[in-house]
Amino acid sequence: MPELSDLVQLLEFWWVKSIVTLVIGLIAYFISLFVINQLKIKASYTRNLFDDAVIGALEAPINYGVMLCTIGYILHIAQVEFAIQILPKPYHIYVVSISVLFAWFVLRLIRIREHQILKGKVETKADQTTISAIFKLLRISVVVVTCLVVFQTLGVSVSGIIAFGGVGGAAVAFAAKDMLANFFGGLMVYLDKPFAVGDWVRSPDQNIEGTVENIGWRVTRIRTFDKRPLYVPNSVFTQISIENPSRMSHRRIYETIGVRYADFSQVEAICNDVKALLKQHVDIDDSQTMMVNFNRFADSSLEFFIYCFTHTTHWQTYHAIKQDVLLKIGEIILSHGAEIAFPSQSIYVENTNPVTQAQSEVENIQK
Repeated sequence: MPELSDLVQLLEFWWVKSIVTLVIGLIAYFISLFVINQLKIKASYTRNLFDDAVIGALEAPINYGVMLCTIGYILHIAQVEFAIQILPKPYHIYVVSISVLFAWFVLRLIRIREHQILKGKVETKADQTTISAIFKLLRISVVVVTCLVVFQTLGVSVSGIIAFGGVGGAAVAFAAKDMLANFFGGLMVYLDKPFAVGDWVRSPDQNIEGTVENIGWRVTRIRTFDKRPLYVPNSVFTQISIENPSRMSHRRIYETIGVRYADFSQVEAICNDVKALLKQHVDIDDSQTMMVNFNRFADSSLEFFIYCFTHTTHWQTYHAIKQDVLLKIGEIILSHGAEIAFPSQSIYVENTNPVTQAQSEVENIQK
């Protein structure tokens, strides 16, 4: 059996210390994995999802923190043994490592929490656009604060960085004016909220129409109705008009229908019956503007129009309601013995000289 003094002497060798440190580090790594997994299991039984987010965010920083401590101490042993400068000052290592690991933990927590909210696992009254904007600002704040702490620890003057930013701000702004325009355009979209993720938008100024899938800081991704992605720079939204049909309160039915000139005596009765139909239809909102009127004498028809609004704004449901209304209007027209007109022409031939016509008929008979 080796004595304790022999073990102590053996530990004086740098390679033995390194192996022992590596073994202890591996043991600590597997212990951290076990503890995190047990905490995950316990957190899964609770109804609050915040503890799941915290434990999930802690997993990677703690594991990598154990590995970093192990590697750092082994390098410190080699540095002492061979009298070489491998690592910077211990204070710098501790502060920078802790700052980076903590920032990593916070960023992971923000990402997991954002995913929980956007997937509907956490109830909130805010829309997806506002939620995305808030979490993006939080991520930027964490990165900026961490960089300032690291620079200050490494001896880089934070005030000098700020002064450089003030002096070089004009040059940077001029060089990246398009990028800044897109950034502030995205900021205006987040603040004004003309549309949100999932809205159907279109622009009468440009050929832009589709469903909003993502609002970034530089571009907004819109999925067109033929399923192609359309990437629009955010600065465009400060210069064009945007329609948001997703936020309409009703959908309008506005159609012109023509009947034959031979059915003139039935036009008034048809209009009255159609108006009664619209008032009794359960899917038509009679509190909104409702009009059924004879409109004009067209080239080949007597035209009347219907103007009303549906309760629903759902596109497919609206078209089903519109189809039902138009079919019933067709039945009303037929019930009055009238017909829906189609483009036609009537030719009237006037006989100005009947004597000449009679002579030509006699000549034809004689022949």
